[in-house]
Amino acid sequence: MLNMNNSDMKNELVVKDNALINASYNLELTEQRLILLAIVSARENGQGITSETVIRINARDYAQRFGITNETAYEALKNANNTLFERKFSYREYRSDENKEFIVKSRWISKIAYADNHGVIELTFAPDVVPLITRLEKHFTSYQLKQVSQLTSKYAIRLYEILISWREVGKTPVVTIEDFREKIGLDDSEYQRMDNLKRIVIEPAIKQINLYTDIQVEYEQFKTGRTITGFQFKFKAKPIKDVIDDKDQDTPDLFSGLTEKQIRLFANKLAYDDEFATKHAEVGESYGDLEIRLITKLNDIDFQIKHMNDLKRVGFNIK
Repeated sequence: MLNMNNSDMKNELVVKDNALINASYNLELTEQRLILLAIVSARENGQGITSETVIRINARDYAQRFGITNETAYEALKNANNTLFERKFSYREYRSDENKEFIVKSRWISKIAYADNHGVIELTFAPDVVPLITRLEKHFTSYQLKQVSQLTSKYAIRLYEILISWREVGKTPVVTIEDFREKIGLDDSEYQRMDNLKRIVIEPAIKQINLYTDIQVEYEQFKTGRTITGFQFKFKAKPIKDVIDDKDQDTPDLFSGLTEKQIRLFANKLAYDDEFATKHAEVGESYGDLEIRLITKLNDIDFQIKHMNDLKRVGFNIK
């Protein structure tokens, strides 16, 4: 059993396969938060997880991470216990050996338990979910849990995830209204009028993202004739205002962090760099294991700044 402990949120990393980022699902705010906490717990424990692993989250940890009262957290977990088991999602899976694309439907969790008097909930991820949150391959998106901890719109969390998956280019493709509604988790009957869709879903989500996360977002409408048929979202990293004390003096204040591609590249370079590896490899840790650990570490911009001299030495150049 894995426990969600009371650790510093700075380095808590949410990692999802892009198939899951682009999946279609509708989770309420509490349900999304529980899934994110469970993903963080599963990845940080270091023991690995299977479809049999039980992940325990208590109300006090939930309250601390999302800035709510213990009483509110107890009620949130109790309500989620009654709904999360029934939640499903669907995603596209291309199978190269058959040259076919399948639409896969799955539950999020295969088992849930709640201890009412103790404010403790236990989750077990469904078999199809486990590889989508644990494997470290090139098609994944990661972000720190703290970036969404203050978002109170379920649409804001989903939109942030979708945007971050396009972090390297800073904009999404033009998304059709149908695709957007599906990914953001809207039922066919919800907000069919365009003015309601923008007023209730899109604009409040963007306002929260711009206020509480590390990116600044704007969007553009695309029309066919007089009818709005799609959106494109553009975003950029916010300037760093608060950095750690030992910041490299040559690091500009507008440094916005490494891209996903750069994180993978420099995790490899640093892991096999003797000067860095000698200082930072753990006892018995292989070069490959250090590389995997560095992929997680380098998602923390404070870690990037702290080791900027090492990054420059192995080839990173701040433009």
